[in-house]
Amino acid sequence: MQRTTLPRLALLVTLSTGWLLGANVTERKALTLEGAKAIAAAAEAEAVKNKWNVVTAILDEGGNLLYLQRMDGTQIGSIEVAIQKAKSAFLFKRPSKAFSDIVSGGRVAILGLPGALAIEGGLPLEVGGQVIGAIGVSGVTSEQDGQIAAAGLTALK
Repeated sequence: MQRTTLPRLALLVTLSTGWLLGANVTERKALTLEGAKAIAAAAEAEAVKNKWNVVTAILDEGGNLLYLQRMDGTQIGSIEVAIQKAKSAFLFKRPSKAFSDIVSGGRVAILGLPGALAIEGGLPLEVGGQVIGAIGVSGVTSEQDGQIAAAGLTALK
């Protein structure tokens, strides 16, 4: 009798768990390490073409650092700046330049938002309207950082 009860119980647990998961789980896309490296390589190609040394930070779908690349000769301070530009873009699902533009327009209160970095160079990585990560670039001017980050996005398409 114990033999037949255990398989039935296992079946019941499996069916109920499957039903619960179906009601509470969504499908998400995720950036792979290979994808992050391809994005960083596209960004690096733009930087090399212009003879700029930069740090490129790639965040995953949870906003965690997935890949970091510092080109030879880039100042160490740009490491954290690149990460924070990417985090800003990830957290707010918009380019970090958006905050820079708001501040330039005179609305400095935006600087009080936790995680909002008002410096160009951070872009969200989106696939099908879903943010799957972010890229942040630092090392040259903000506009040049933004140009390099945008070049990195070409590898995502």
